[in-house]
Amino acid sequence: MSGSAPAIPSSAQRVLVLQGGGALGAYQAGVYEALTASSFCPDWLAGISIGAINAAIIAGNAPEKRLVALKNFWEQVSASLPFELPLGNEQIRTFVSETSAAWAATFGVNGFFRPRFPPPIFLPSGVTGATSFYDTTPLRDTLERLIDFDLINAKQTRLSLGTVNVHTGMLRYFDNTRQKIGPQHVMASGALPPGFPPIEVNGEFYWDGGVVSNTPLEYVLDEPANRDLLIFQVDLFNAEGPLPRTILDVMDREKDIHFASRTRHNTERALQSHDAKMALHRLLNSLPEGLRQTADTRFLEKLSEERKITVAQLVYRRKPYEGSSKDHEFSRQAMIEHWQAGVADVEHCMMRHREKLRCRPEKATMMVGGEDRAGE
Repeated sequence: MSGSAPAIPSSAQRVLVLQGGGALGAYQAGVYEALTASSFCPDWLAGISIGAINAAIIAGNAPEKRLVALKNFWEQVSASLPFELPLGNEQIRTFVSETSAAWAATFGVNGFFRPRFPPPIFLPSGVTGATSFYDTTPLRDTLERLIDFDLINAKQTRLSLGTVNVHTGMLRYFDNTRQKIGPQHVMASGALPPGFPPIEVNGEFYWDGGVVSNTPLEYVLDEPANRDLLIFQVDLFNAEGPLPRTILDVMDREKDIHFASRTRHNTERALQSHDAKMALHRLLNSLPEGLRQTADTRFLEKLSEERKITVAQLVYRRKPYEGSSKDHEFSRQAMIEHWQAGVADVEHCMMRHREKLRCRPEKATMMVGGEDRAGE
């Protein structure tokens, strides 16, 4: 980032919220690189799916080693093309993108997952491999190589990983402030069916948290805290988009809407709820002392909170050549493009919202893609 980028204030708790999105997760790595240039060192990382993997790599390395570890991961899981693509030719780029995604689907991704043989449809019920098309054992080896789980469990940086219990269908977060985190917890958060198998943790089986909700912001806002929150929320699917014109457009648009999990709507509702709690807190403080001692008032005081919240939401914008396979196109060129897009979006956000990021807001504030959306 340029030397004129504004510094992030130190008073608020700094939270990095990372959505799921497969190969698009390189965008989050670029966002993190740019945030570090503005002195944003997260106190708390919350992630789902590929966001959980990125979050665990960051939390599981010393600050000076985090970018190196992220680059090692994304270089390992991406493959270089054997030729250079002509610039500006979207038809060729679309063909290569779809071909690259098909290659990953057919042969797997180095250090991440590999196809099962024979496929699950040819296996008897209940045996290993009968419930997923891919084996994610390579991911465990990669996580153990790149992540210091002792550092995660030292709790220097809070880490929260979203999963869903296969039996109950309930969203559950594994959090290093509540339990010891290992590679199985990270893998559980990224176990998207039917591609990946459920992961066993303490006798229960878990899938990717994106099955229920692809963004962990609500978990962060629901957690009790005694500090203001400065949240950078990094989403990989955009809920807004044009009317599809082809069947391929329909498939792409459906995936964006599904995995965006109504992110903007849920975020705005969460911030409105937060503002309502703050208003309740101010109202209770204005009551005469006698009324403040009633059981009802004490109950309402527990529901109110005083902290201020700022959410900067960064949303990946798909390229014209990208279709519904964009989340499993693991080519090196796509990875670099996603990473660079993350860097550029942070630079834009920092410049446009310089003062808001420096100041303590009077109420919950949300900034989206360079445009204010709520809390003004």
